[in-house]
Amino acid sequence: MYFVLVVIKLIRNTHRHPVNQVLHFVGAPFYVLGLALIIGYFAAIETNLFAGVTMWLAGVALFLSGHKIEGNMGSMTPLLLFRLLSKIARNSVEQRV
Repeated sequence: MYFVLVVIKLIRNTHRHPVNQVLHFVGAPFYVLGLALIIGYFAAIETNLFAGVTMWLAGVALFLSGHKIEGNMGSMTPLLLFRLLSKIARNSVEQRV
């Protein structure tokens, strides 16, 4: 539960600008559908790999544009999640030692 609350807080703090929010709202379906097409291609469902990669990259480009406008390129959610998971892993290792 703690992890979910931290993720929600991270998202709220890094997506305040209205243009960033709109770009994420538009980019999220491209991102998800692109990933679904890519996974479908490798799962032999006969989806179009080129279309999947193109849609996924379009979603990523919209996300990056939003964070550029907001001025927090280093605070994108995947980077913050990676840092959080690294911190959790480090703390659990330190507690064992």
